Amino acid sequence: MKETLRWFGPDDNVSLENISQSGASGVVSALDHIKTGDVWTLDEILKRKKIIESSGLEWTVIESIPVHNDIKTWSGDFYKYVNNYKKSIENVGYAGLEIVCYNFMAVVDWTRTNLRYKLPNKSLALRFDMSDFALYDIFILNRKNAKNDYTEEIYIKAKRKFKSFSKKNIDILEKNIIAGLPGGEGSYSRKQILNEVEKFSLIGTEGYRKNLFKFLKEIIPIAERSKVKMCIHPDDPPFPLFGLPRVVSSASDARKLLNAYPSINNGLTMCVGSYGAGFHNNTSKLVEEFKSHIHFAHLRNIIKEPDGSFYESDHLDGDNNMHVIAKQLLSEEKYRQKHGDKSIIPMRPDHGHLIGNEMNENNVNPGYSFVGRLRGLSELRGMFFGIEKSDE
Repeated sequence: MKETLRWFGPDDNVSLENISQSGASGVVSALDHIKTGDVWTLDEILKRKKIIESSGLEWTVIESIPVHNDIKTWSGDFYKYVNNYKKSIENVGYAGLEIVCYNFMAVVDWTRTNLRYKLPNKSLALRFDMSDFALYDIFILNRKNAKNDYTEEIYIKAKRKFKSFSKKNIDILEKNIIAGLPGGEGSYSRKQILNEVEKFSLIGTEGYRKNLFKFLKEIIPIAERSKVKMCIHPDDPPFPLFGLPRVVSSASDARKLLNAYPSINNGLTMCVGSYGAGFHNNTSKLVEEFKSHIHFAHLRNIIKEPDGSFYESDHLDGDNNMHVIAKQLLSEEKYRQKHGDKSIIPMRPDHGHLIGNEMNENNVNPGYSFVGRLRGLSELRGMFFGIEKSDE
């Protein structure tokens, strides 16, 4: 496995020097300063690549080239934005980059309700609390018929909490949910998110899936010619939010996606933390079934709760059997190399707890503390090393 860390560009509080010091050799980055829908020019891609390589590192994965909402809804200026996306893929190929991670989540990207959930050891983790999300959806956003999307137990719990919520509590919760998280497409106001939710909800799950498949049929031929592997990130969490369609949340979704345009360039990002947050998913079975199309791995762990809530646990301790998953990924690498594919699957320790001095810093991206990810990377590195040595 090729070890990588995500880097949010020159303004990231984690430097390329930090990444090099971690022992990782690869960088996962994106041109976040380019407006969603605009073309990633070759000059801008090469500029970022040069900065990364000047630090002795490799730009291993692009995460991500955001998909414009007009493409997701297949409306408005979708034709222009599809062509812009094709041009971006071509330029990525010209620059010698080979892997693009992207997502097709509607309205909100990865979503959490608490960015500073205190664990027993006093470190801080990311958490999704179902009753807090319901509280926001039903009583703050006031989405029409939102109550119908939750169990009676969750509704009662959310209502009870709302009665004791202060304005500060509401502001923090709203910021966590709709103000945009690192790597997401941006933020919404309350009115904007209601408008977007209504627009996407009218499409429906199968209509939305068709839009994804139409997108694939446009871009995968370009990716094939450009020698770029596209790997879609799963919905995070892998169940509907705000009543919105979810189309990359399960094994069934992944099968349909891969069958929609059979190609090695139409692949998956195996984010075991995202898939693992759903009770319907067995992450090691997912890895085993789809291993030939896994081009990138996000390795993090979660602990689920009966009502659908979850929090991000230590990388090696949680509901995902990371040891089994690591063995499966290493086995797939060896299989590929035996059959002439020299590529190595890049992985990154996805997210990390807020620990040590970083707990007192204000400029740390939620989930992307350096020390927390360094701990995760070290644990994963040791596990991979042990597996490889035991196979000798």
